[in-house]
Amino acid sequence: MLYYLFTYLYKNYSIPGAGVFQYITFRMAMAVITSLIVTTVYGRRLIDYLRYKQVGETVRNLGLEGQMQKAGTPTMGGIIIILGILIPTLLFAKLDNIYIIMMIITTVWLGAIGFLDDYIKVFKKNKEGLAGKFKIVGQVGLALIIGFIMYNNKNIVIQQEVKLPVKYDTKIDFHMKGNKPVLTQDVMSHKTTMPFYKNNEFDYSKVLKFLGPGYENYTLLVFMLFVIVIITAVSNGANITDGIDGLATGTSAIIGITLAILAYVSGNYIISDYLNIMYIPNSGELVIFAGAFVGACVGFLWYNSYPAQVFMGDTGSLAIGGIIAVFAILIRKELMIPLLCGIFLLESLSVILQVGWFKFTKRKYGEGRRVFLMAPLHHHYQKKGFHEAKIVTRFWIIGIMLAILTIVTLKLR
Repeated sequence: MLYYLFTYLYKNYSIPGAGVFQYITFRMAMAVITSLIVTTVYGRRLIDYLRYKQVGETVRNLGLEGQMQKAGTPTMGGIIIILGILIPTLLFAKLDNIYIIMMIITTVWLGAIGFLDDYIKVFKKNKEGLAGKFKIVGQVGLALIIGFIMYNNKNIVIQQEVKLPVKYDTKIDFHMKGNKPVLTQDVMSHKTTMPFYKNNEFDYSKVLKFLGPGYENYTLLVFMLFVIVIITAVSNGANITDGIDGLATGTSAIIGITLAILAYVSGNYIISDYLNIMYIPNSGELVIFAGAFVGACVGFLWYNSYPAQVFMGDTGSLAIGGIIAVFAILIRKELMIPLLCGIFLLESLSVILQVGWFKFTKRKYGEGRRVFLMAPLHHHYQKKGFHEAKIVTRFWIIGIMLAILTIVTLKLR
């Protein structure tokens, strides 16, 4: 909203300084600062309110050191993160930008599902919370909305080079690439980024090429399947990772910074051309959202770091996981998620392996056996005697390494 206000003042009254709101980097910085203020200053008040309302975490005794001391710690703190994201975004982003609209929908949608889950646990005294099938339905519903918009909206395009001759009614742009003139056009495309594969680009429409003529007619189904799997996997992965103080929050902040960098280079023609990566017009506006997201995670970490004064609950974990997934899809970097979100992947795989191996061995030998001392993976290291602060710090270091590798892969051919 402030973007529109200051743009109007600058264009109509030439007020000095108002023009700075035209710059994405300035608005991103303001979004980060505002988000930090919202989460740290007003977050304290919300924590006190949650404690007053006795919105405390119910802890099962799993035999982990220091675990039972966390009983009664305020939960549903994800509300702080969501407010820290939405307020700066509404203030500093272009609200008519289709990418921003989809990120706002994602934040509210998954935040509402997580809030309902926490509400049932806390106020209805049902430890199971919202049934898993309803969470999946909510995640799949969001995926269908995002996938359909991505596939059909005419404002969601990529820019690619073209050669003469072209159709007379096709809009063509002229650019200089070094000393070489280049013709480009914006096209609706099914391409995404995939390292080590044909100029780092992968076309969803080619997946079913083996079916023969007419395979392009099934592109929407293929794309939808990918979107559903990515959103549900990352959202649940973040939820599983949120098991010890500061782990999910810090990891998400690292991922958010990486996504902000990727969004900036993908939405800037000069930089994307220099790096020879896919240019996505108008996607640079997502940098403001990413700034708010990182600011919200870091601000929440102020109270969520060991020893935690508040837990985000499913209100936060489902939302941040979904935000990361949808953001990556919008900037066409979703196939890099297994690397970028490697911590989420490892945590999820540890649970799958643990449960799968236990069931297999119980059926075969009559006694269930375990791969890890406890799953998810962070609890395995707690069982081995590592302090949770050390586990979190080392996971963050691994997350930083994965983030750097993700960025480096953009230049590997």
